[in-house]
Amino acid sequence: MDLGISGKRALVCASSKGLGRGCAEMLAANGVNLVMNARGAEALEKAAEDIRAAHGVEVMAIAADITTEEGRAKVLAAAGDVDILVNNAGGPPPGSWQDWEREDFIRALDANMLTPIALMKALMPGMMARGWGRVVNITSQSVKAPIAVLGLSNSARAGLTGYVAGTSRQVAGKGVIINNLLPGIHATDRAVSLDTAVAAQDGITLEEAMDRRAATIPAGRYGTAEEFGATCAFLCSQYAGYMVGQNILLDGGSTNATL
Repeated sequence: MDLGISGKRALVCASSKGLGRGCAEMLAANGVNLVMNARGAEALEKAAEDIRAAHGVEVMAIAADITTEEGRAKVLAAAGDVDILVNNAGGPPPGSWQDWEREDFIRALDANMLTPIALMKALMPGMMARGWGRVVNITSQSVKAPIAVLGLSNSARAGLTGYVAGTSRQVAGKGVIINNLLPGIHATDRAVSLDTAVAAQDGITLEEAMDRRAATIPAGRYGTAEEFGATCAFLCSQYAGYMVGQNILLDGGSTNATL
């Protein structure tokens, strides 16, 4: 299937590894030139070089903390006009409602709600002027079904979801399509971090924690960055123009809901 995006230009945040890397890989495989961003310069440069070699597309790597004003300014100045924006940032740490203070919520909102909003506000006017654009926000399955120990993430990502619900319908007529991807557990560093916390709390090994979590997933396994990236690439394609403001679960069936 020709996704119709060869030659487009995409900014993919937090794309040196994990789900962001999976999205960058699949976009590049479909001929999209990339602006890749992450905080760690060494891992980012390695990922960019690997993608250039594998797919023959242009790849610009910009090391910066996208969750800060300075980092966003640096990325946006270098990126210029982009056709596709993939918003992504690591989630807040797990914990208990009793321990979270105002400052914890502000950090979570800055990273997982206000940063993607700022990037959309900066880049969508250009997309609208050109009559075509795609925005994919990587949020979480917790938007559909909250996860108690991820209350900071639940709150910030739910706020972003509400923003997208209204904004997506205001810009769709200009050819700019915004949707959200809601991952469950995938085989990434984030999963290792969460499983390590469970292992320490319950006095079990990391492998036991992973096996126990996998057993709760109807698919019987963790997702992969490759299949996540393929879904992202479809949402950025010429075929997604009638999908507006949707929240697409990729969780192996973990969220037990009819709708």
